Amino acid sequence: MERERSFRGISVRAAIGYLENLGGEKRDQTTVEGDGWMARLSEEKVAIGPSLQLNEVTIEFDGDPETLEPLIEKFAQKAMRAGG
Repeated sequence: MERERSFRGISVRAAIGYLENLGGEKRDQTTVEGDGWMARLSEEKVAIGPSLQLNEVTIEFDGDPETLEPLIEKFAQKAMRAGG
């Protein structure tokens, strides 16, 4: 199963740290793998209004649905507290 989610206000570095805290291991600069899941990350600046830009991290999660659902929920909670 694949799921894609975007989070604003965090960096790829922070997102990788959150995924590592959730049991993942960094494989390269944009990939983290855990037991039964993998996440690929990308980052870009997005415009918020006429003069403000914000970091947005997009994560492509891949894995077993029973594993992904709680993982994505826990990640989203961490990202929300960080500013996303």
